[in-house]
Amino acid sequence: MVFPADGRRLVVYVVYDRRGGVDRYVVHALEGLRDHATRILVVVNGPLTPEGRRRLEPVADEILVRKNVGFDIWAHKDALDHVGPDLRDYDEVVLTNDTWFGPVRPYGPIFHRMDALDVDFWGMTDHAREEPNPFTGEGVLPYHLQSFWIAVRREMLTSERWARYWRELPEMPSYFDAVLKHETIFTETFVQAGFTSAVAFASDDYPTDHPALFNPTLLLDDGCPLVKRRPFFHWPVFLDRHAVIGRTLIERVEGYGYPAALILDNLARTVPAKVINTNLAMLEVLPRTVVTASEDPSALKVLVVLHATGVAACAPLIERLSWFPTPVDVIVTTSDAALVPAVEELLSAEGVSVHDARVRVVPSDQGRDMSAFLIGCRDELLNGGYDVFVKLHDRLPVRRGRTIAEYFRRYTRDNLLGSRAYITNLLALFVREPGLGVVIPPVIETGYATTGEGWSWYRGMGHDMAERLGIRVPLDGVTPLSPLGGMWAGRPAALRPLLDERFDYHDFRDRSRERVPDLQRLLERLISAAAGEDGYHVRTVLDPEHASLTHLAVEYKIDQMAVNLPGYPVEQIQFLHRAGWMGTAGAVAFFRMYMKTNHNGVVERLDPVMRPFGRGARAVLRTARAGAAAGRRLARGGRA
Repeated sequence: MVFPADGRRLVVYVVYDRRGGVDRYVVHALEGLRDHATRILVVVNGPLTPEGRRRLEPVADEILVRKNVGFDIWAHKDALDHVGPDLRDYDEVVLTNDTWFGPVRPYGPIFHRMDALDVDFWGMTDHAREEPNPFTGEGVLPYHLQSFWIAVRREMLTSERWARYWRELPEMPSYFDAVLKHETIFTETFVQAGFTSAVAFASDDYPTDHPALFNPTLLLDDGCPLVKRRPFFHWPVFLDRHAVIGRTLIERVEGYGYPAALILDNLARTVPAKVINTNLAMLEVLPRTVVTASEDPSALKVLVVLHATGVAACAPLIERLSWFPTPVDVIVTTSDAALVPAVEELLSAEGVSVHDARVRVVPSDQGRDMSAFLIGCRDELLNGGYDVFVKLHDRLPVRRGRTIAEYFRRYTRDNLLGSRAYITNLLALFVREPGLGVVIPPVIETGYATTGEGWSWYRGMGHDMAERLGIRVPLDGVTPLSPLGGMWAGRPAALRPLLDERFDYHDFRDRSRERVPDLQRLLERLISAAAGEDGYHVRTVLDPEHASLTHLAVEYKIDQMAVNLPGYPVEQIQFLHRAGWMGTAGAVAFFRMYMKTNHNGVVERLDPVMRPFGRGARAVLRTARAGAAAGRRLARGGRA
């Protein structure tokens, strides 16, 4: 049947937010659908806060809150049961959810085109048939309309086959169940029952089987009103394999008039920061010799916080304070009261242009620059008087050679305070993007083994601390996007979870003998996630010199590590992940890797038994090695 000119359309839209809130992009999507729907029923999976309800009420005719079970499919089932016999009052029901951003292009032309088709159900996009099924590795993935947008008309809605499908719908405890037990069989089930289907944007017209993921810019150019969230948050190495470039996509979305801030706000709250930074290519290479930013940052109220450990060490940083486009307020913190007169003299020296400068003695050196910043300057960060802060320190790594320490100094300083033009270009980012919360240099690579080790032994405590601080942003899995050098710029509001906690200096005491992670380093690793909790995103910055050095060094290292691995990087990485920890490449490690790679099912069955055995064997080996070492020392002593 065609959709009649005076037809009635019900839109069922499913929302899920782990905080019980409603993001702005959801409201925007529903506002656009308002003119095309007789009724909008929003189904909320999980809790709904009062603020979330206030956001939904103007754009929804009814809100149904349910337990978060069965994913969107069971939410649609509950909505259909809730509407009940009244479904007969509608000519079409659109089953959709919050897994897309829109309208990027107008909804109207798509509804107009699809209304004219004599079909029983239609989808926005489809997925071509695949063999073998990529989810199971065998069999066939049938052709199907993608379930994020399925429109069904009255004849099918009122059929016994429709009622039986939902009556027999199986439980769906996992995402793969939702795909394999519903999305991939829905289309085939109803086509085989004699119903006709159509798709607004057919995969046959695009160069891949899955254009919603691999060709989103082509879909938009052809008038598709929405863009899926997945091209922004999918595994970066997989998107890299298929040249799906998030930065190009978000620029295209912006070009069509959709507010990119809605996308960045949602991603910052729901996706690990490093995934966003990578997929959207959010590294800015800022010139040092010329101002290229069109935005003027001179109106920003900037607070610079500098932690000083010595007069000679902090002097070069104080000299750079005059490079800001307008005079800034400065707080120099130190735990050494003897430094105060000399630092005050540096701040008042001719040529140092600042608006207001204070030297503040903090009562403890525990936590060094991080405690001095979060505790010693808490009032200034919270009082609302500053748009941006810049956090600096003069310390150098003490366990590195001189060459590495000097490069660390250059890297951290040049990529925040490289020159007058560089600082202006950096601050202009905050003017351009009100949702930008933190700007940091990428994790230093030269002289450091941070790749794959960024969490170090802080990972478990990181999750515990995030829970304590109320941070529900997923944490990066390997190396977090964080200012591991301890210097960065940001908005005070992006520190809200850290400032709300009211740490004291005792929290930062040295507990290394207790095998408890250093709180300063732990909190550094949570900076991006803390910003993301309130929807602030993060950008990384480099000057051209360090961008060139870093890119070429990383490219060469990757080339060397990949030389003995087959396939594309995504396949090499998957192989290494399957194989697991290599250790020191001993016989036991290689046997374990062989088993995990080729007989992982056996490993999983034996793991509960073998894990305690392995711990015992390692303990015995450690004892034996210690005994042997003690014997050698005794023997050397005897010879002496």
